[in-house]
Amino acid sequence: MKILVINGPNLNFLGIREKTIYGKEDYNYLINMITEKCNEDGIDVECWQSNHEGAIIDKLQEAYGNGTDGIVINPGAYTHYSYAIHDALKSLEDIVKVEIHISDIQSREEFRKVSVTAPACDKQIYGHGLNGYLEAIDYIKKYLKNGD
Repeated sequence: MKILVINGPNLNFLGIREKTIYGKEDYNYLINMITEKCNEDGIDVECWQSNHEGAIIDKLQEAYGNGTDGIVINPGAYTHYSYAIHDALKSLEDIVKVEIHISDIQSREEFRKVSVTAPACDKQIYGHGLNGYLEAIDYIKKYLKNGD
């Protein structure tokens, strides 16, 4: 099983920005946590981050033909307005996709409550901190095993 974890803008600043919202753990901690889980579960994982919308789209399109089975994506602020990322996700019909947000986007500013990318994904997880990434990986594993 091959999973791609995509993190959008400012996720590389975990542990630096708004610690009361995103926590004190840094980006390397997140990557190590994901990698450790995937190693234990026998999953081939690639963790990737970009602050650039076009680069995220390129990475999604790359997944189309490289054997990726599942995508965990935190589009960051692009969640709320990137129809281009929505379209790229939507085109990956045979890949399981989970949108993840560290904070509870439903209890924050009004603009954060709207996700234009979630409808192109199979599931959305928010408000579970960094553990949401692990939940997303478990969802993909279960989905691929059971087909639901």
